[in-house]
Amino acid sequence: MYSRRSFIKNSAILGSGLLLTSDLLAAIKGKVAATDKIGLGIIGCKGQGWNNLQALLKVPEVQCVALCDIDENVLTQRKSELDKLKIQPKTYSDYRRLIADKDVDVVVVATPDHWHCLIMIEACAAGKDVFCEKPVANSIYEAQLMNKAVLRYDRVVQVAQWQRSQQHFQDAIAYVHSGKLGKISSTKTWMYRGGTKPLPILPNSNVPSGVNYDMWLGPATKHPFNTNRFHYEFRWFWDYAGGLMTDWGVHLIDMVLLGMNAGIPKSVIATGGKYVFPTDARETPDIQTALYDFGDFMMSWEHNMATGLGLYGMQHGIAFIGENGTLLLNRNGWSVTGEKDKLESIPWTKSVDIGLDRHAINFIDVVKSRKKENLNCPFDAGTKVAIVSHFGNIALRTAEKIYWDENKNAFNVPKATQLVKPIYHNGWKLPSL
Repeated sequence: MYSRRSFIKNSAILGSGLLLTSDLLAAIKGKVAATDKIGLGIIGCKGQGWNNLQALLKVPEVQCVALCDIDENVLTQRKSELDKLKIQPKTYSDYRRLIADKDVDVVVVATPDHWHCLIMIEACAAGKDVFCEKPVANSIYEAQLMNKAVLRYDRVVQVAQWQRSQQHFQDAIAYVHSGKLGKISSTKTWMYRGGTKPLPILPNSNVPSGVNYDMWLGPATKHPFNTNRFHYEFRWFWDYAGGLMTDWGVHLIDMVLLGMNAGIPKSVIATGGKYVFPTDARETPDIQTALYDFGDFMMSWEHNMATGLGLYGMQHGIAFIGENGTLLLNRNGWSVTGEKDKLESIPWTKSVDIGLDRHAINFIDVVKSRKKENLNCPFDAGTKVAIVSHFGNIALRTAEKIYWDENKNAFNVPKATQLVKPIYHNGWKLPSL
Protein backbone atom coordinates (compact mmCIF):
# COMPACT_ATOMS: atom_id res chain seq x y z
CA MET A 1 0.00 0.00 0.00
CA TYR A 2 1.17 3.56 -0.75
CA SER A 3 1.89 4.87 2.74
CA ARG A 4 2.72 8.29 4.14
CA ARG A 5 6.34 7.06 4.35
CA SER A 6 6.23 6.37 0.62
CA PHE A 7 4.88 9.86 0.06
CA ILE A 8 7.77 11.44 1.99
CA LYS A 9 10.27 9.27 0.13
CA ASN A 10 9.02 10.62 -3.19
CA SER A 11 8.37 14.21 -2.05
CA ALA A 12 11.37 15.56 -3.94
CA ILE A 13 9.99 14.13 -7.16
CA LEU A 14 6.48 15.35 -6.44
CA GLY A 15 7.64 18.88 -5.74
CA SER A 16 10.20 19.23 -8.48
CA GLY A 17 8.07 19.20 -11.61
CA LEU A 18 10.62 16.92 -13.26
CA LEU A 19 9.64 15.26 -16.51
CA LEU A 20 9.10 11.56 -16.16
CA THR A 21 11.80 9.27 -17.53
CA SER A 22 12.04 5.48 -17.52
CA ASP A 23 14.77 5.64 -14.85
CA LEU A 24 12.75 8.03 -12.71
CA LEU A 25 9.68 5.82 -12.97
CA ALA A 26 11.71 2.76 -12.05
CA ALA A 27 12.95 4.58 -8.95
CA ILE A 28 9.42 5.59 -7.99
CA LYS A 29 7.85 2.21 -8.57
CA GLY A 30 10.50 0.10 -6.85
CA LYS A 31 9.13 -3.32 -6.06
CA VAL A 32 5.37 -3.14 -5.99
CA ALA A 33 3.56 -6.41 -5.34
CA ALA A 34 1.28 -7.53 -8.15
CA THR A 35 -1.64 -7.50 -5.73
CA ASP A 36 -1.03 -3.82 -4.99
CA LYS A 37 -0.90 -2.65 -8.60
CA ILE A 38 -3.71 -0.39 -9.78
CA GLY A 39 -4.52 -0.54 -13.50
CA LEU A 40 -5.18 2.92 -14.93
CA GLY A 41 -7.14 3.75 -18.08
CA ILE A 42 -7.18 7.25 -19.59
CA ILE A 43 -10.14 8.42 -21.67
CA GLY A 44 -9.15 11.60 -23.50
CA CYS A 45 -5.36 11.76 -23.88
CA LYS A 46 -4.51 15.03 -25.60
CA GLY A 47 -4.47 17.76 -22.94
CA GLN A 48 -5.43 17.48 -19.30
CA GLY A 49 -5.78 13.72 -19.55
CA TRP A 50 -2.06 13.53 -20.30
CA ASN A 51 -1.26 15.85 -17.37
CA ASN A 52 -3.38 13.68 -15.08
CA LEU A 53 -1.62 10.54 -16.31
CA GLN A 54 1.83 11.97 -15.56
CA ALA A 55 0.75 12.91 -12.04
CA LEU A 56 -0.82 9.52 -11.36
CA LEU A 57 2.20 7.63 -12.70
CA LYS A 58 4.25 9.13 -9.87
CA VAL A 59 2.28 6.99 -7.43
CA PRO A 60 4.13 3.66 -7.10
CA GLU A 61 1.12 1.35 -7.44
CA VAL A 62 -0.31 2.96 -10.55
CA GLN A 63 0.27 1.17 -13.84
CA CYS A 64 -1.04 2.67 -17.08
CA VAL A 65 -2.75 -0.23 -18.84
CA ALA A 66 -5.03 1.48 -21.38
CA LEU A 67 -5.49 4.65 -23.41
CA CYS A 68 -8.60 5.76 -25.26
CA ASP A 69 -9.08 8.63 -27.68
CA ILE A 70 -11.23 9.27 -30.74
CA ASP A 71 -8.17 10.69 -32.53
CA GLU A 72 -5.72 8.03 -33.71
CA ASN A 73 -3.10 10.74 -34.13
CA VAL A 74 -3.26 11.54 -30.42
CA LEU A 75 -3.15 7.85 -29.50
CA THR A 76 -0.08 7.30 -31.69
CA GLN A 77 1.69 10.28 -30.14
CA ARG A 78 0.93 9.26 -26.56
CA LYS A 79 1.79 5.63 -27.14
CA SER A 80 5.16 6.71 -28.55
CA GLU A 81 5.82 8.90 -25.51
CA LEU A 82 4.90 6.06 -23.16
CA ASP A 83 7.15 3.66 -25.08
CA LYS A 84 10.06 5.85 -23.99
CA LEU A 85 8.98 5.24 -20.41
CA LYS A 86 8.80 1.49 -21.06
CA ILE A 87 5.03 1.56 -20.67
CA GLN A 88 2.96 -0.27 -23.28
CA PRO A 89 -0.78 0.21 -22.70
CA LYS A 90 -3.58 -1.14 -24.82
CA THR A 91 -5.29 1.47 -27.00
CA TYR A 92 -8.97 1.96 -27.74
CA SER A 93 -11.01 4.34 -29.86
CA ASP A 94 -14.28 3.55 -28.03
CA TYR A 95 -14.44 4.36 -24.31
CA ARG A 96 -16.84 1.47 -23.72
CA ARG A 97 -14.15 -1.04 -24.61
CA LEU A 98 -11.75 0.52 -22.11
CA ILE A 99 -14.38 0.45 -19.38
CA ALA A 100 -15.01 -3.23 -20.14
CA ASP A 101 -11.28 -4.03 -19.84
CA LYS A 102 -10.81 -6.15 -16.71
CA ASP A 103 -7.25 -4.85 -16.27
CA VAL A 104 -8.57 -1.32 -15.72
CA ASP A 105 -9.29 -0.51 -12.07
CA VAL A 106 -9.35 3.27 -12.30
CA VAL A 107 -10.63 5.45 -15.14
CA VAL A 108 -9.57 9.03 -15.83
CA VAL A 109 -12.30 10.99 -17.61
CA ALA A 110 -10.63 13.86 -19.45
CA THR A 111 -12.89 14.34 -22.46
CA PRO A 112 -14.72 17.54 -23.42
CA ASP A 113 -17.33 18.40 -20.80
CA HIS A 114 -20.36 17.15 -22.73
CA TRP A 115 -19.07 13.56 -22.48
CA HIS A 116 -18.35 13.47 -18.73
CA CYS A 117 -21.79 12.31 -17.61
CA LEU A 118 -22.15 9.23 -19.81
CA ILE A 119 -18.59 8.02 -19.35
CA MET A 120 -18.37 8.54 -15.59
CA ILE A 121 -21.70 6.85 -14.88
CA GLU A 122 -20.85 3.87 -17.09
CA ALA A 123 -17.45 3.55 -15.41
CA CYS A 124 -19.02 3.59 -11.94
CA ALA A 125 -21.65 1.05 -13.01
CA ALA A 126 -18.83 -1.22 -14.22
CA GLY A 127 -17.18 -1.10 -10.77
CA LYS A 128 -14.39 1.30 -11.65
CA ASP A 129 -13.13 4.15 -9.51
CA VAL A 130 -12.88 7.46 -11.35
CA PHE A 131 -10.72 10.57 -11.53
CA CYS A 132 -13.03 13.04 -13.31
CA GLU A 133 -12.04 16.32 -14.90
CA LYS A 134 -13.82 19.53 -14.00
CA PRO A 135 -16.43 20.77 -14.48
CA VAL A 136 -18.04 17.46 -13.65
CA ALA A 137 -20.74 18.05 -16.25
CA ASN A 138 -22.00 20.42 -18.90
CA SER A 139 -25.37 20.91 -17.21
CA ILE A 140 -27.00 21.03 -13.80
CA TYR A 141 -29.06 17.90 -14.38
CA GLU A 142 -26.08 15.82 -15.52
CA ALA A 143 -24.09 16.85 -12.43
CA GLN A 144 -26.95 15.80 -10.17
CA LEU A 145 -27.32 12.50 -12.02
CA MET A 146 -23.61 11.76 -11.71
CA ASN A 147 -23.70 12.46 -7.99
CA LYS A 148 -26.50 9.89 -7.63
CA ALA A 149 -24.41 7.36 -9.55
CA VAL A 150 -21.41 7.80 -7.24
CA LEU A 151 -23.64 6.98 -4.26
CA ARG A 152 -25.55 4.18 -5.94
CA TYR A 153 -22.47 2.32 -7.16
CA ASP A 154 -20.39 3.15 -4.07
CA ARG A 155 -17.31 4.19 -6.02
CA VAL A 156 -14.32 6.39 -5.17
CA VAL A 157 -14.59 9.42 -7.45
CA GLN A 158 -12.22 12.35 -7.13
CA VAL A 159 -12.90 15.55 -9.08
CA ALA A 160 -9.79 17.15 -10.58
CA GLN A 161 -10.16 20.38 -8.61
CA TRP A 162 -6.57 19.90 -7.51
CA GLN A 163 -6.25 23.25 -5.72
CA ARG A 164 -7.89 21.52 -2.76
CA SER A 165 -4.75 19.39 -2.38
CA GLN A 166 -2.21 22.21 -2.66
CA GLN A 167 -0.73 23.24 0.67
CA HIS A 168 -1.01 27.02 0.37
CA PHE A 169 -4.68 26.76 -0.62
CA GLN A 170 -5.29 24.56 2.41
CA ASP A 171 -3.44 27.04 4.65
CA ALA A 172 -5.39 30.00 3.30
CA ILE A 173 -8.76 28.28 3.68
CA ALA A 174 -7.82 27.23 7.23
CA TYR A 175 -7.13 30.91 7.97
CA VAL A 176 -10.57 31.86 6.63
CA HIS A 177 -12.12 29.17 8.82
CA SER A 178 -10.22 30.51 11.86
CA GLY A 179 -12.54 33.51 12.01
CA LYS A 180 -9.68 36.03 12.19
CA LEU A 181 -11.02 37.99 9.24
CA GLY A 182 -14.21 38.62 11.20
CA LYS A 183 -17.55 38.62 9.44
CA ILE A 184 -17.06 38.07 5.71
CA SER A 185 -19.83 39.70 3.73
CA SER A 186 -18.12 39.93 0.36
CA THR A 187 -16.03 37.54 -1.73
CA LYS A 188 -14.63 37.93 -5.22
CA THR A 189 -13.34 35.54 -7.89
CA TRP A 190 -11.83 36.56 -11.22
CA MET A 191 -9.80 35.54 -14.25
CA TYR A 192 -8.29 38.11 -16.62
CA ARG A 193 -7.02 36.08 -19.56
CA GLY A 194 -4.55 38.47 -21.14
CA GLY A 195 -2.95 37.45 -24.40
CA THR A 196 -6.08 35.89 -25.84
CA LYS A 197 -6.37 36.28 -29.59
CA PRO A 198 -9.55 36.25 -31.66
CA LEU A 199 -10.65 32.85 -32.90
CA PRO A 200 -11.01 33.36 -36.64
CA ILE A 201 -14.17 32.18 -38.34
CA LEU A 202 -13.26 29.12 -40.39
CA PRO A 203 -15.28 27.21 -42.97
CA ASN A 204 -16.43 23.68 -42.21
CA SER A 205 -14.03 21.06 -43.53
CA ASN A 206 -13.54 17.35 -43.96
CA VAL A 207 -12.97 15.32 -40.81
CA PRO A 208 -9.21 14.87 -40.31
CA SER A 209 -7.79 11.44 -41.04
CA GLY A 210 -7.85 9.17 -38.00
CA VAL A 211 -10.60 11.11 -36.18
CA ASN A 212 -13.89 9.42 -35.26
CA TYR A 213 -15.92 12.61 -35.34
CA ASP A 214 -19.27 10.94 -34.68
CA MET A 215 -17.88 9.55 -31.44
CA TRP A 216 -16.39 12.95 -30.57
CA LEU A 217 -19.82 14.57 -30.98
CA GLY A 218 -21.56 11.86 -28.97
CA PRO A 219 -24.74 13.35 -27.45
CA ALA A 220 -24.05 16.92 -28.64
CA THR A 221 -25.96 18.64 -31.43
CA LYS A 222 -24.68 17.44 -34.78
CA HIS A 223 -22.59 19.99 -36.66
CA PRO A 224 -20.30 19.57 -39.67
CA PHE A 225 -16.66 19.28 -38.63
CA ASN A 226 -15.02 22.62 -37.88
CA THR A 227 -11.53 23.04 -36.44
CA ASN A 228 -12.80 25.77 -34.10
CA ARG A 229 -15.02 23.28 -32.28
CA PHE A 230 -12.38 20.59 -31.92
CA HIS A 231 -9.72 19.78 -29.32
CA TYR A 232 -8.85 22.75 -27.05
CA GLU A 233 -11.21 25.30 -28.62
CA PHE A 234 -14.33 23.25 -27.83
CA ARG A 235 -14.62 25.13 -24.52
CA TRP A 236 -15.94 28.25 -26.26
CA PHE A 237 -19.12 26.58 -27.58
CA TRP A 238 -22.23 25.92 -25.49
CA ASP A 239 -22.78 22.46 -27.00
CA TYR A 240 -19.66 21.16 -25.28
CA ALA A 241 -18.69 23.52 -22.43
CA GLY A 242 -19.31 26.83 -20.67
CA GLY A 243 -16.42 29.14 -21.52
CA LEU A 244 -14.18 30.66 -18.86
CA MET A 245 -16.91 30.34 -16.23
CA THR A 246 -16.69 26.55 -16.22
CA ASP A 247 -13.03 26.41 -17.24
CA TRP A 248 -11.40 28.66 -14.64
CA GLY A 249 -14.44 29.68 -12.65
CA VAL A 250 -14.98 26.18 -11.29
CA HIS A 251 -11.50 26.19 -9.72
CA LEU A 252 -11.75 29.65 -8.17
CA ILE A 253 -15.39 29.63 -7.09
CA ASP A 254 -14.70 26.27 -5.43
CA MET A 255 -12.38 28.03 -2.98
CA VAL A 256 -15.12 30.46 -1.97
CA LEU A 257 -17.63 27.65 -1.45
CA LEU A 258 -15.05 25.77 0.61
CA GLY A 259 -13.95 28.79 2.63
CA MET A 260 -17.48 29.99 3.35
CA ASN A 261 -18.98 26.50 3.86
CA ALA A 262 -21.55 27.68 1.35
CA GLY A 263 -24.40 25.85 -0.31
CA ILE A 264 -26.43 26.88 -3.33
CA PRO A 265 -26.97 30.65 -3.80
CA LYS A 266 -30.40 32.20 -3.34
CA SER A 267 -30.18 34.22 -6.53
CA VAL A 268 -27.81 35.05 -9.39
CA ILE A 269 -27.67 37.89 -11.88
CA ALA A 270 -25.12 38.18 -14.67
CA THR A 271 -24.17 40.32 -17.62
CA GLY A 272 -21.54 40.20 -20.34
CA GLY A 273 -21.03 39.28 -23.94
CA LYS A 274 -18.60 39.40 -26.82
CA TYR A 275 -17.03 42.81 -26.36
CA VAL A 276 -13.36 42.06 -26.90
CA PHE A 277 -13.75 39.98 -30.06
CA PRO A 278 -17.33 40.71 -31.18
CA THR A 279 -16.97 39.04 -34.58
CA ASP A 280 -14.80 36.03 -33.78
CA ALA A 281 -16.00 32.41 -33.80
CA ARG A 282 -16.59 31.93 -30.06
CA GLU A 283 -20.09 31.63 -28.61
CA THR A 284 -19.23 32.09 -24.93
CA PRO A 285 -18.66 35.60 -23.56
CA ASP A 286 -15.22 37.21 -23.50
CA ILE A 287 -16.35 39.57 -20.73
CA GLN A 288 -18.70 38.43 -17.98
CA THR A 289 -19.70 39.46 -14.47
CA ALA A 290 -21.96 37.40 -12.23
CA LEU A 291 -23.23 38.33 -8.77
CA TYR A 292 -24.31 35.58 -6.39
CA ASP A 293 -26.40 36.16 -3.26
CA PHE A 294 -25.87 33.39 -0.71
CA GLY A 295 -28.09 35.02 1.89
CA ASP A 296 -25.34 35.92 4.35
CA PHE A 297 -22.64 36.98 1.89
CA MET A 298 -22.14 37.98 -1.73
CA MET A 299 -19.77 36.55 -4.31
CA SER A 300 -18.76 38.03 -7.65
CA TRP A 301 -17.20 36.29 -10.63
CA GLU A 302 -15.71 38.25 -13.46
CA HIS A 303 -13.58 37.46 -16.44
CA ASN A 304 -12.03 39.53 -19.18
CA MET A 305 -10.14 38.11 -22.15
CA ALA A 306 -8.64 41.48 -23.13
CA THR A 307 -6.12 42.04 -20.35
CA GLY A 308 -4.03 40.10 -17.86
CA LEU A 309 -4.16 42.80 -15.17
CA GLY A 310 -7.03 41.79 -12.94
CA LEU A 311 -8.31 42.76 -9.50
CA TYR A 312 -5.69 43.66 -6.89
CA GLY A 313 -3.11 43.50 -9.72
CA MET A 314 -3.57 39.72 -9.98
CA GLN A 315 -4.46 37.94 -13.23
CA HIS A 316 -6.64 35.43 -11.38
CA GLY A 317 -7.62 35.07 -7.78
CA ILE A 318 -10.01 34.85 -4.86
CA ALA A 319 -10.66 37.56 -2.26
CA PHE A 320 -12.29 37.03 1.13
CA ILE A 321 -13.18 40.53 2.38
CA GLY A 322 -13.82 40.51 6.12
CA GLU A 323 -14.47 43.25 8.64
CA ASN A 324 -10.95 42.79 10.05
CA GLY A 325 -9.02 42.31 6.82
CA THR A 326 -8.85 40.87 3.33
CA LEU A 327 -7.30 37.56 2.30
CA LEU A 328 -6.06 37.26 -1.28
CA LEU A 329 -5.37 33.86 -2.80
CA ASN A 330 -4.35 32.43 -6.16
CA ARG A 331 -2.23 29.62 -7.59
CA ASN A 332 0.97 31.49 -6.76
CA GLY A 333 0.35 32.10 -3.07
CA TRP A 334 -1.71 34.00 -0.49
CA SER A 335 -1.60 37.03 1.81
CA VAL A 336 -3.67 38.90 4.37
CA THR A 337 -3.99 42.68 4.60
CA GLY A 338 -5.38 43.70 7.97
CA GLU A 339 -7.66 46.64 8.58
CA LYS A 340 -5.90 49.27 10.70
CA ASP A 341 -5.56 48.20 14.34
CA LYS A 342 -7.78 45.15 13.74
CA LEU A 343 -5.62 42.40 12.29
CA GLU A 344 -1.95 41.69 11.70
CA SER A 345 -1.11 41.42 8.02
CA ILE A 346 0.55 38.34 6.55
CA PRO A 347 2.99 38.94 3.70
CA TRP A 348 2.67 37.07 0.41
CA THR A 349 3.40 33.39 1.00
CA LYS A 350 4.39 31.55 -2.15
CA SER A 351 3.19 28.16 -3.28
CA VAL A 352 5.84 25.46 -2.79
CA ASP A 353 4.26 22.29 -4.20
CA ILE A 354 2.43 20.83 -7.19
CA GLY A 355 -1.27 20.51 -6.50
CA LEU A 356 -2.07 17.97 -9.20
CA ASP A 357 0.62 15.59 -7.94
CA ARG A 358 -0.75 15.77 -4.41
CA HIS A 359 -4.30 15.38 -5.68
CA ALA A 360 -3.27 12.16 -7.43
CA ILE A 361 -1.67 10.88 -4.22
CA ASN A 362 -4.81 11.66 -2.24
CA PHE A 363 -7.01 9.89 -4.79
CA ILE A 364 -4.96 6.68 -4.87
CA ASP A 365 -4.68 6.68 -1.07
CA VAL A 366 -8.48 6.59 -0.91
CA VAL A 367 -8.77 4.02 -3.71
CA LYS A 368 -6.63 1.78 -1.51
CA SER A 369 -8.24 2.58 1.86
CA ARG A 370 -11.86 2.99 0.59
CA LYS A 371 -12.24 5.82 3.14
CA LYS A 372 -14.13 8.20 0.86
CA GLU A 373 -14.35 10.84 3.57
CA ASN A 374 -10.62 11.43 3.03
CA LEU A 375 -11.01 12.60 -0.57
CA ASN A 376 -9.83 16.18 -0.94
CA CYS A 377 -12.45 16.81 -3.60
CA PRO A 378 -15.32 14.34 -3.27
CA PHE A 379 -17.88 14.30 -6.03
CA ASP A 380 -20.53 16.25 -4.15
CA ALA A 381 -18.09 19.19 -3.92
CA GLY A 382 -17.50 18.99 -7.66
CA THR A 383 -21.24 18.78 -8.22
CA LYS A 384 -21.94 21.87 -6.15
CA VAL A 385 -19.39 24.15 -7.81
CA ALA A 386 -20.38 22.96 -11.28
CA ILE A 387 -24.00 23.82 -10.52
CA VAL A 388 -23.04 27.23 -9.12
CA SER A 389 -20.98 27.97 -12.22
CA HIS A 390 -23.80 26.90 -14.52
CA PHE A 391 -26.10 29.25 -12.57
CA GLY A 392 -23.86 32.14 -13.64
CA ASN A 393 -23.96 31.13 -17.29
CA ILE A 394 -27.72 30.56 -17.26
CA ALA A 395 -28.30 34.00 -15.72
CA LEU A 396 -26.17 35.47 -18.49
CA ARG A 397 -27.83 33.54 -21.32
CA THR A 398 -31.36 34.40 -20.16
CA ALA A 399 -30.60 38.00 -19.12
CA GLU A 400 -32.68 37.39 -15.99
CA LYS A 401 -32.14 37.43 -12.24
CA ILE A 402 -32.68 33.79 -11.40
CA TYR A 403 -33.84 32.12 -8.19
CA TRP A 404 -33.47 28.39 -7.62
CA ASP A 405 -36.28 26.25 -6.21
CA GLU A 406 -34.61 23.14 -4.80
CA ASN A 407 -37.90 21.31 -4.32
CA LYS A 408 -38.90 21.79 -7.97
CA ASN A 409 -35.33 21.52 -9.28
CA ALA A 410 -36.15 24.55 -11.36
CA PHE A 411 -35.68 28.29 -11.66
CA ASN A 412 -38.32 30.99 -11.30
CA VAL A 413 -37.80 31.79 -15.00
CA PRO A 414 -39.05 29.12 -17.46
CA LYS A 415 -36.40 29.83 -20.09
CA ALA A 416 -33.73 29.34 -17.42
CA THR A 417 -35.24 26.01 -16.39
CA GLN A 418 -35.03 24.89 -20.03
CA LEU A 419 -31.23 25.04 -19.67
CA VAL A 420 -31.14 22.75 -16.61
CA LYS A 421 -31.46 19.45 -18.47
CA PRO A 422 -29.68 18.80 -21.78
CA ILE A 423 -31.19 17.20 -24.83
CA TYR A 424 -29.10 14.27 -26.05
CA HIS A 425 -28.71 13.71 -29.78
CA ASN A 426 -27.39 11.18 -32.30
CA GLY A 427 -29.00 8.19 -30.63
CA TRP A 428 -27.36 8.76 -27.22
CA LYS A 429 -29.60 8.74 -24.14
CA LEU A 430 -29.26 10.29 -20.73
CA PRO A 431 -28.66 7.56 -18.14
CA SER A 432 -31.61 6.74 -15.89
CA LEU A 433 -30.96 6.11 -12.21
